[in-house]
Amino acid sequence: MNFAKELERVALIVERRLETLLASSAGTPTSLDEAMRYAVLGGGKRIRPFLLIESGRLFDVDERHSLDAACALECVHCYSLVHDDLPAMDDDDVRRGRPALHIAYDEATAILAGDALLTLAFEILSSPATHEDPGIRAELVFNLAKSAGWRGMALGQAIDLDAERQDLHEEGVARMQALKTGALFCFACEAGAILGRAKASDREKLRAYAMALGQAFQLADDLLDAQGDAEAIGKAVAKDADQGKATLVGLLGVEGAKARLAALVAEAENALAPFGPKASTLIETARFIAERRI
Repeated sequence: MNFAKELERVALIVERRLETLLASSAGTPTSLDEAMRYAVLGGGKRIRPFLLIESGRLFDVDERHSLDAACALECVHCYSLVHDDLPAMDDDDVRRGRPALHIAYDEATAILAGDALLTLAFEILSSPATHEDPGIRAELVFNLAKSAGWRGMALGQAIDLDAERQDLHEEGVARMQALKTGALFCFACEAGAILGRAKASDREKLRAYAMALGQAFQLADDLLDAQGDAEAIGKAVAKDADQGKATLVGLLGVEGAKARLAALVAEAENALAPFGPKASTLIETARFIAERRI
């Protein structure tokens, strides 16, 4: 299997399903409908949905039966990007090579679009179309709420904002990144296992993989911010240093960060070793994340 082509294929089916899920129920689309579609469609590698679908595949879940859960996760991810870009948060004007939502529309619309995408995610997860078993749907809703909320991604963003005003040590930065980025990675992998009715020990292996992968993703992102090209990446670079943000690149230096990144990829691979060849695509995902240039 060609990993890049498979990632592109899954991104396409996720995009098509998101288009359907985001179709306006009104006769004429509202500005909110349009803003939500702007935030979600036409960009991104769909790494989180890909992880969910591939994790489900470990337990013989057909991608057709994990697609809606994957789309719900992507709605949460896109909502977080919309809110992160706001002037009160990270204050970014560009996202995925085009104006951030609050620039293309306005701040109020961006806030509402983010709110609507977050709630849409739970509407999707709680729908019988996502899974016939209400117990499975309830567990998915519960896990996503924990991952996205005040003890997960939202807390990570709060710590990140606080870090601009106070110094974080290495452990503090790692914790912040595990929450801000890693929480949704953990949900992606655990959701696939939930859909596959996996045993607790297998879910724990996937969680260990996802925790290492989430840290690797953020570290690779920080390296891109420090060394990358803004035009290629599709957003501003060197903002972390300019804003005094705490990152492992800043604490460890570029070479130290690269060494940590390699160690995290190895940790992710080791967590999946018990699954054998069935986990090869998830292992390729870890390597792709570490090596990406955009």
